[in-house]
Amino acid sequence: MQRARQIKRVLLITLSLNISVSGAKIFYGYWTDSVAILSDGFHSLFDGVSNVVGIIAITLASHPPDSTHPYGHRKLETLFTIFIGLIMLFACFEIFKNVYEALIKGQGAAIDHKSVFIMLVTLCINIFVVLYEKKMGTKLQSEFLLADSKHTLSDVYVTLGVIVGLIAHILGFHMADSIAGIAIGLVIAYTGITIIKEAAEVLIDKSQTDTIRVKEIVCSHNGVIECHEIRTRGAKGNVFLDLHVLVQPDMRVIDAHRIAHEVEDAIRAELPEVVDVMVHIEPMDKKGLP
Repeated sequence: MQRARQIKRVLLITLSLNISVSGAKIFYGYWTDSVAILSDGFHSLFDGVSNVVGIIAITLASHPPDSTHPYGHRKLETLFTIFIGLIMLFACFEIFKNVYEALIKGQGAAIDHKSVFIMLVTLCINIFVVLYEKKMGTKLQSEFLLADSKHTLSDVYVTLGVIVGLIAHILGFHMADSIAGIAIGLVIAYTGITIIKEAAEVLIDKSQTDTIRVKEIVCSHNGVIECHEIRTRGAKGNVFLDLHVLVQPDMRVIDAHRIAHEVEDAIRAELPEVVDVMVHIEPMDKKGLP
């Protein structure tokens, strides 16, 4: 619960900053008819939307295990992470729509030096949000915060592109505004697909821990002859692990049971991201095989 409260606090702080940034960009984008600034504003707006989604996701995912969800609700955070990626792909549609109107309908932008100044201010805010979310996401081992920091990092790149486009527009290259809008759409699409791919790997139980390291920990224990069939799944900071351990065939059940518990404790001590360990004890036969 403490982890959930800390993540919510981070999201509330970044939400207030993202809403301020997106409001400034969208207002000034409409005011100047700049497709690049307006598109960047929508991108920042979806940053705020993802923060709201994140608060809901963390609230649901922090519920403890129950009879129908014995492994807990942590994957709800992963599920909502995919939602962020889908939101970003929807943003691409809006951006390319604005680019189309600017190119086909011949809309012009009334851009001046104030536009560049506003974008520089919002860029500084975005950089702070990226660094803050990445730091807290790593500390709290939250895949949602880390995904959201990547989302905002794409906003930094987008804003840099917009600033270059604005300067080029002021210098006389009037197609720069639309070109910047296209670049923004492509960056957002790439980031959204990457986020969806990484979250999907968690849902399909991609291995989450170095199995070689696990084997080293287990085989260093007295009484363990060998271990195999090491499997891991889950999310960062919430890994489930199961493995088979070979012991002498004449070992008493109580001793084998003790070794299993000691192996579990050793793994948890060395790999704090592992929250559950299932050890299957097997006797080694005379040929040295399980």
